[in-house]
Amino acid sequence: MREHLVFITGRLAKARLEKIAATLPPERFAWTIADAGVKVAALMTEEIIRRRVTIPPDATRVILPGRCRADPAVLAGHFGVPVERGPDEIVDLPVFLGLAGRKVDLTRHDVRIFSEIVDASRMTPEQILVRAKDLARRGADVIDLGGLPDTPFPHLDDTVRLLKAEGLRVSVDSFSADELRRGAAAGADFLLSLNEETLDLAFETDAVPILVPMRPEDLPSLDRAIERMQRAGKAFIADPILEPIHFGFAASLVRYHETRRRHPDIAMMMGTGNLTELTEADSLGVTALLMGVCSELAIGNVLIVQVSNHTRRTVEEHDAARRVMYAAKADAALPKGYGRALLALHDKRPYTQTADEIAALAADVRDPNYRVAVAEDGVHIYNRDIHEVGHDAMAFFPKLGVEADGGHAFYLGGELTKAELAWRLGKRYVQDEPLDWGCAMDADAEDTTRFKAPGHTRQSGKP
Repeated sequence: MREHLVFITGRLAKARLEKIAATLPPERFAWTIADAGVKVAALMTEEIIRRRVTIPPDATRVILPGRCRADPAVLAGHFGVPVERGPDEIVDLPVFLGLAGRKVDLTRHDVRIFSEIVDASRMTPEQILVRAKDLARRGADVIDLGGLPDTPFPHLDDTVRLLKAEGLRVSVDSFSADELRRGAAAGADFLLSLNEETLDLAFETDAVPILVPMRPEDLPSLDRAIERMQRAGKAFIADPILEPIHFGFAASLVRYHETRRRHPDIAMMMGTGNLTELTEADSLGVTALLMGVCSELAIGNVLIVQVSNHTRRTVEEHDAARRVMYAAKADAALPKGYGRALLALHDKRPYTQTADEIAALAADVRDPNYRVAVAEDGVHIYNRDIHEVGHDAMAFFPKLGVEADGGHAFYLGGELTKAELAWRLGKRYVQDEPLDWGCAMDADAEDTTRFKAPGHTRQSGKP
């Protein structure tokens, strides 16, 4: 059945919206554009839309601009058809309507994240609990308590009990058999890392052991430990050990592949820290690649660690990557077109307008307020009097006439600097909005039904 879509918009965006709507497949969509009679769609309110917009009797869905602050639920009651908020940018409308070939669902994953607190033995139980709750908030499923060589951990038992009382799942990672026993007795869910010589511990407790080879290259020792657990009918997770680059990395990938080939149905783990921590490269791309390996080999557990400052978002990165890889695998597709969470520095479609489109908008402006935009040719700033294009934010200052208006100058300096950064990196820029850094930074929670409060720079200077 063909849908009849009604796009509500403002005067400035109408021509661009018509151009995009004309590309929609006619066998799937009929469409109507309803001009709400305001210049900028973001300024539309529920009252304006109710008073000024009527929809055809055969309309099946109403789509608001992404930045419109009206409440879709209220308008749905008014029009009698579903109303939803569309994308922020018109160029993203085809993807929003499902014309990219798939509907993206990033709510699911099949990888469990173990997040290690490497210095737990040097922290108090209360300090560990604060850290553990933060890691869980970020996406960790299991809190791993790391023991340090030659460092006593007398409060291990109390810490495990405290975390379990808070509803957290806990693993204990130690070379000390005594610490592993104590952790298991206190209620730990998992024990890391047992080899065939220490495997007897697995039969003293209900905690699930993570099995490792005697030495990373000794895969037969891992096979023997796996076979012993299988004969006993006990649960386990196998970890062939990921090695750092230039210290066995490629060979370790082969071991993971070989372990999966030999044991098609066992649970496996990959500790990603030897690559994310020990490679001075942005960890997001490294993490995405490793999670792709986990997806291909059905590795359902990852042990992650955050020590270096450049891996400070490693929990969020693993969480985002596991969701993207799950969705792509479910679709039998490449991990492309599943959102921007794994894109921090660059955007796939950084420019939402061409230079000609910006010039057309600038020609219609009749007020002194400055607009800032970015196109492939650089940063644009325009109002009724000027339209300048450049690459250096500070170079615009002499042309703007804001020397006597500190608030306005401060605001424009911030926006132009942000726009220059976006242009140089190839990121999407939207005036008055923060740049989108994917999962590398938390996004501010926003009530999309309310207008933003005026900024400090609106409180001084000329209107």
